[in-house]
Amino acid sequence: MRRTRSSFLTAVLCLAAFGVVACEKGPAQKAGEKVDKAIDTDKPIGKGPLEKAGKEIDKAADSVKK
Repeated sequence: MRRTRSSFLTAVLCLAAFGVVACEKGPAQKAGEKVDKAIDTDKPIGKGPLEKAGKEIDKAADSVKK
């Protein structure tokens, strides 16, 4: 019984220590946030030459269907 209680207490303390360490922003976390900001996938896409070519292909496919 005493050993079980000791093991449980050790596990709880390890989890608590891990929780404190995991909350800190380390260099990897900061670098990841910078990458996320650089990529920023919320920007509208559709102004480049590939978009124009795709629209022309869509128009050609629509005219063939009719």
